[in-house]
Amino acid sequence: MATGGAQQLLLDQGKWFAAKGYRVTAAFLYDKDGLHEQWQASVPFPLINLDCWGSGNALINFYRFVRGMIRLYKLMIRERFTLVEAFTHHANLIGIPCAWLARVPVRIASHHGRIENFPPWLERLHAWIINHGIATGMVAVSLQVQSLSIREERIQPDKIIVIANGINLSHVEQLEEYEQIKLRQQIGIKREDFLLLTVARLRTQKGHTYLLEAIPSIIECFPNTVFVFAGEGDLSAELKEKARSLGIQDAIRFLGNRTDVPKLLNIADGFVLPSLSEGLPLSLLEAMRAGLPVVATKLEGIEEIIRDGENGLLVEPADPKGLSQAIIRLLSNEELRKRLGSAGEALIKEQYTIDIMCKHYEQMFHEGLEVRG
Repeated sequence: MATGGAQQLLLDQGKWFAAKGYRVTAAFLYDKDGLHEQWQASVPFPLINLDCWGSGNALINFYRFVRGMIRLYKLMIRERFTLVEAFTHHANLIGIPCAWLARVPVRIASHHGRIENFPPWLERLHAWIINHGIATGMVAVSLQVQSLSIREERIQPDKIIVIANGINLSHVEQLEEYEQIKLRQQIGIKREDFLLLTVARLRTQKGHTYLLEAIPSIIECFPNTVFVFAGEGDLSAELKEKARSLGIQDAIRFLGNRTDVPKLLNIADGFVLPSLSEGLPLSLLEAMRAGLPVVATKLEGIEEIIRDGENGLLVEPADPKGLSQAIIRLLSNEELRKRLGSAGEALIKEQYTIDIMCKHYEQMFHEGLEVRG
């Protein structure tokens, strides 16, 4: 349990299926951010913390892991689930074999893009689980992720189905003008400032460091621009120190993990995603749904959504100069911002909703049961 796209996808998908009358249970390996109680209050189905990890030493964590796996196996046996779906590589590696041992009929893994620092031996094990029937299938969240799975991980094409991520349109919040002003004041931003938002964990693959390097030339042209980073991660202290070394600390707000991202989207003037690796990021979909003009990097699933100059601006990964030029172009042209924002919003409403996504999953689930029925 941690703040992240895969977790949000799980909760949204669970709520959709529960509303359709399906019996849903969600199990998490451990509660990293102390979210169990909060999340349980927000969903109509049980959330189970397997407590597989903690802050103790390696021996204690090994014991907790074994105990958690026994709990998961017993849960699957007791509840006689028809289907198990895993939402991350680590969940694929743990939950899918456990479901196979418990003789769950349909076992669906998922792939959301490259995993930072994922060991090669685990990648090979992951592919073996998918290819040898331990999983009955795997969802790739974009065509690019499907290609990556086949080309680099040697996953068999007939094991993969592409289902694009979707978002809950109700997550967008419309604030009154006085509420927008108040929220901006709370995070130290003036009413007349340009607010550019980035929502992502502070990790290497998210590319924050390249955005920091782009900022000096941006604020030289537009001194009233403020960059807001929502998210926590291992690079938090390093990125803050880099901002100080570049002399741009006054132009940045590090907010940490936030539960009010829809409100932040409502007060932003644009959205920046400088990632080095992505599948199909929910933060991008939500920003576009909110009508924000987007600057993002050319990679994996992002290029399947954004057409450069039509519904967003694309730059090469790890390119501070390209980022600064694209953002300056955006800030220089109000008409461009409106046009890109409107086109992006229309696309999300038409093709990337939670309802569209879950109907594809539902069809896949039933087809899997028919094959095994």
